[in-house]
Amino acid sequence: MPSESLRWETLQALKNSPKGKISFDPFWLERGEPLLAGCKDSPSLSPIAGVILERLSSAPLQKSSSFLGSRSGDSSPVLSEVSISSTGSVADVRSHQTVFYLSTQLALRVRQEMQEKLVAAVASAESEQLKRFEELMELKQRQEYQSMRDMMERETKESIGRQEKLKEEQRRRITLVNLRLREAEQQRLREAELERQRQAEGRERLRSLNSIQEEILQLNQLLEPSTQTKTDLPPASLSSYSTRGNQLCSQVSEVVRKTAEGNFPSLEDMTVAERALHEMRALIRLMQEEAANVREKKKKEQEQEEERRKQAELLAKQEGEKKAAQLAKEKAQRKGLQNSAEDVTLKWYKDLQEAASRCAQSFEQLSSAKDGQTKKLKLELQKAATIPVSQIASNSGSQLREIFDKIDKLLSGRPVVSGGKSVSTSQHPQGLDFASYKLAEKFVKQGEEEVASHHEAAFPIAVVASGVWELHPQVGDLILAHLHKKCPYAIPHYPPMKEGTPVDEYQRILGYRVDDSGVEGQDSFLKRMSGMIRLYAAIIQLKWPYSSKQGPVPHGLNHGWRWLAQMLNMEPLADVTATLLFDFLEVCGNALMNQYRSQFWKLILKHFTCIIHTFTHW
Repeated sequence: MPSESLRWETLQALKNSPKGKISFDPFWLERGEPLLAGCKDSPSLSPIAGVILERLSSAPLQKSSSFLGSRSGDSSPVLSEVSISSTGSVADVRSHQTVFYLSTQLALRVRQEMQEKLVAAVASAESEQLKRFEELMELKQRQEYQSMRDMMERETKESIGRQEKLKEEQRRRITLVNLRLREAEQQRLREAELERQRQAEGRERLRSLNSIQEEILQLNQLLEPSTQTKTDLPPASLSSYSTRGNQLCSQVSEVVRKTAEGNFPSLEDMTVAERALHEMRALIRLMQEEAANVREKKKKEQEQEEERRKQAELLAKQEGEKKAAQLAKEKAQRKGLQNSAEDVTLKWYKDLQEAASRCAQSFEQLSSAKDGQTKKLKLELQKAATIPVSQIASNSGSQLREIFDKIDKLLSGRPVVSGGKSVSTSQHPQGLDFASYKLAEKFVKQGEEEVASHHEAAFPIAVVASGVWELHPQVGDLILAHLHKKCPYAIPHYPPMKEGTPVDEYQRILGYRVDDSGVEGQDSFLKRMSGMIRLYAAIIQLKWPYSSKQGPVPHGLNHGWRWLAQMLNMEPLADVTATLLFDFLEVCGNALMNQYRSQFWKLILKHFTCIIHTFTHW
């Protein structure tokens, strides 16, 4: 084709041009030459371009008949002078050269843009790499600084530790040296103290020896017959005592002579002297006992004579008292008074005591428990039952309901908190009986102690007791049983003295406290009885204000009327009857008057005042 022949001719012409003869140098970068040095030069034609153009214009281009070289040979054909002269015109070459120049300029611009982009990309990558490098260097610097600071801190700590160890070692050595010095000083002081003690003990032994000698000489004077003028001992006994006393004085004098040279007496010397002193004292004691026996014998003879005289006087006095008591009894019978309670009242009293005994026997296993857990439970139950009653006082006020609720919970088997611990009667089969018994006992004890000292405390204690009595009748019966046992006058009953009963036991039955020191005084006895009667008088008239049950008091005023009537029908006891009647009427007299009105006044006027008049004008 013509175009192909023209292409090869053009390529051959370009190859033969100066530009085609430019050789590529691969070592330009090593020599430091710029990358685009050759590309920036202005393009130019070779000197033979004009000849070529003239020939091309005069004759058309012809196709070369053959190519120089083959595929196995040269890479481009050879343009001969004949072919050049016989082909194309100069104008075609110029136009083709212009097109080639423009395409070259376009490729060059594209290449420049690519190079600029490449340079920009390389610069950006280098900038980012430089930043990363700077960050890495900064990180390394920080790490080196941190490691250096850590190392300095470790070295500082190690240095401080070494200093502390050195200081500790120095302190230990100083302490050890001071300890050794102190031990040496203490050893010296101990030796000095031992020496002082030895000297002091020696002087003390010397003083004791002198005291022993002085005492023995004084005791020996008591053995002299000349000083025994008033004794009843026979002369032979006095002579033997005196001889032995002189021998003991000689033994002590021999010991004293050994210490006359300035030496202290030894322990053996003191033993000899003390033994002599003990023997001298025993000798004196024996002599005194013998003399005392003689005097005691004479004294007994005198006392027997005096006793016989007193017995005669006592018999006469007792005979007079019996006659006076018989007269009083006859007079009381004439007045219609009784010496004991009615049979119904006594049966009621005995039934209550038997019920209390059965209750006490029912929790015998709990009260006599040996294991620690049961003992602890018993103690907690006792505290839970007694502490709330102890907290009742005349100024309890709003606390009464809280106290009552705590007692009610305990008796109902619900847990209550006592001393920071939860306890319930359901924890033991005998817990309820035990708590009821201790609670009733505590109520009566409060009357015996608290009400006896503070009369106004009777009402708050009684109102709680009445509320408990209403919900738990067993507690009420136990309260009566304890009250009758401690105060039989609350029945009322004057227990007779049975034959063979000791006086102390009978006084306990009457309500007196009897211990090793004897029977309590009458004032103390009357004070306790007064407190219990006041509590009883308050219970029979008070009802728990928050009770949900309707009806009278569980142990009401009818029992108070019975007590007052029977008390007035019984023979008065000195001090006791008057005191208890006064306390009873002072507490519940107004309630009895409101309940019985004219009958109450009739009882007071016809019986009470008549008895007062009769027995105050005996």
